[in-house]
Amino acid sequence: MYGGDEVSAVVLDLGSHSCKAGYAGEDQPKCVFPSVVGAVEQTAVVGDGGTDTDMEAKKPGESEKAKAGRKLYTGFSALNYRRDFMEVVPAMKDGLVADWEIVESIWDHALKDRLLVDPKEHPMLLAEPSFNTQQNREKMVELMFEKYGAPAVFLAKNAVLTSFASGRATSLVVDCGGASTNVAAVHDGYVLQKAIVKSAIGGDVLTECLLKTLESKGISIRPRFSFKRKEVRIGEFEVTPVEFPNTTESYYKYMQRVIAADVKEAVCRVPDSPFDDNSYANIPTTPYELPDGQMIEVGADRFRIPDIMFNPSLLQTIPGMEKFGAEANAPLQGLPQMVIDSINKCDVDIRRELFSSIMLAGGTAAMQQMKERLEKDLMEEAPQAARVKVLASGNATERRFSVWIGGSILASLGSFQQMWFSKSEFEEHGPSYVQRKCP
Repeated sequence: MYGGDEVSAVVLDLGSHSCKAGYAGEDQPKCVFPSVVGAVEQTAVVGDGGTDTDMEAKKPGESEKAKAGRKLYTGFSALNYRRDFMEVVPAMKDGLVADWEIVESIWDHALKDRLLVDPKEHPMLLAEPSFNTQQNREKMVELMFEKYGAPAVFLAKNAVLTSFASGRATSLVVDCGGASTNVAAVHDGYVLQKAIVKSAIGGDVLTECLLKTLESKGISIRPRFSFKRKEVRIGEFEVTPVEFPNTTESYYKYMQRVIAADVKEAVCRVPDSPFDDNSYANIPTTPYELPDGQMIEVGADRFRIPDIMFNPSLLQTIPGMEKFGAEANAPLQGLPQMVIDSINKCDVDIRRELFSSIMLAGGTAAMQQMKERLEKDLMEEAPQAARVKVLASGNATERRFSVWIGGSILASLGSFQQMWFSKSEFEEHGPSYVQRKCP
C-alpha cells in the first residue's frame, strides 16, 4: 500500500503540445508548460586548459564528451528568451517519445522547478498514449525508479483517464491533441487496442494552416523578439525591427506559431455545417491585434480552418499545405469517419453503448461548437438504431486537461492504492513487469 492520506501522488501528463503536472486529488494541474525545449549545441575546448598529457590520461570516450553536448532550456520563460543558435526540439514524434534526454529535462523542470517536490517521496502516476510501445513503457518506469527514485509508479492510458474523468468505465474517447487526433474505445477501464484510429491532423496542423493563410494574404506575424515597441503618444506606438542574425529557423517558426495559436484560439470556431466558400463569403470579420500592433481581420478562414478536422480535403485549399496529406502514411479521415471506423472495429454487443458515450478531450476539442458539430455529423452517418450522444465538459479548461483530471481522480481513490507498481517489485522482477501491473 502506498499513498494513504499523508502523501499525495504526483500526476504527470506529457502530451505532444504541453506537459501538465500537479498533485492527485486537485481539480487542475499546478503547472502547464510546452513539451518542446530549446537546445544549444555546446562545444567545449578539448583539454579545457589541461595539457595534452592530461588528455591521454583520460579514459577513452571522455574527451569526446567534453567536445559535444547540448544545453537544454525548458519551460515558458526559458523558451521565450531568445538565444543565439538555439533550436526548438520536440520531445514527441507521432505521439510517442522520440528523445528521452528531453523527456528527462521536462520531468526535471516539472518536479524540481515547478512543483518543488522530492520525487523520492511521492508515487508517480504517468499518463501515456493509448498506443504506447512496450519498449517505451519499460523505459518510462526504469527512468522513474532509477533516476528519480520514486517509491511507486503507475502508467495509465490517456483514453482510460479521460473516461474516468467523466466517471465512466466504458466510452469512446476522441482525443484532439497538438500533433494528432486519436479515437480509442475504452471498455470496462481497458483500451481496446484493435479499435484505435489515428489521424495526423491536430492543433499544430490547424495553427500551421492559419499561419500560411495569413502569409498568403500578405500579413506577416512578427515574433515578439524581433521588434521593439515604444509609446510615442497615448495609445500610439512606434515599432522598430530588431535584427538577430544568429536566430535559428526553428526558433523563429516556433515563436510565430505561439502567436498564430493564440489567434486560432481567439477567433476560430467550428462551422455548424460543412464549409463552402459561397455561404461564408459575406461573413463579418473578427479583429485581432498582433503583438506588434497590427490589426488583422479574420473572415471566412476562421470557419474554414477548424473544418479541416471534419473535412481534411480542405487542406488542398490552404497555400503551402497541399502536400500534407501525401506525407502522412495513412489516408486522412474526418472526425465523424474516424469515430464510426473505430466503433465498427469493436464487438457488436458494445457498439450501442459506445455510440451513446462519445467523449471529447484534448486542447483542440476546446474549440467552440466542436461538440455540437460532431454530434450532428454522427447522427447523419450512424446506423438508425444507434443513439448518438457526444459528451464534453462545458468548461474548456476541463476539456484541455481531461487526461490529467482523470489521473488526479484515479490516483486519489482509496481502492487504487494497492495497484501501484512498487520499487521493490521493480527490483525483484525488472521493468518488463510493468506489462502485468499496468495493463
